[in-house]
Amino acid sequence: MAEGSDTTLTAEQTAVEQAPNGVVASLRSFAAEHGGAKAVIEYVGKRGARIVLVGSDGAWGDQFTDDTGVARQACATAGVPVENAWERELMDQMRPSNDLWRSMARRTLAR
Repeated sequence: MAEGSDTTLTAEQTAVEQAPNGVVASLRSFAAEHGGAKAVIEYVGKRGARIVLVGSDGAWGDQFTDDTGVARQACATAGVPVENAWERELMDQMRPSNDLWRSMARRTLAR
C-alpha cells in the first residue's frame, strides 16, 4: 500500500511539520466555493503528497504538500474530511471540465 494509506504502519514515526497556512486557506476556500469537499491524499514520492479535493458540486482541484502527514494535518485544520481511497461514489461525483478533457486528449496524442 502507499505510504499515505491509513492502514499502513511505518516503523519510523516522525514529528509532523505544521501545515502551511496557504494550503489550509486554499482548502477552506475550495470547500466554501463548492458547497463542501472531500479529500483523497496520494503519496507522490520525493515530491511529497497530493491532496485531491472533490467538491459537492463535482468540481475538483489539488494541492501539494511536503508529505502525507502535513497533508492530513492541513485537511484536519481546514475541516475537510479525508477519504481512505478512491471510492466509486466519490469518483462518480467528479465532473471534469471540458478544458481538462481537451488537455488530457492532447497529452495522449502527443506521445
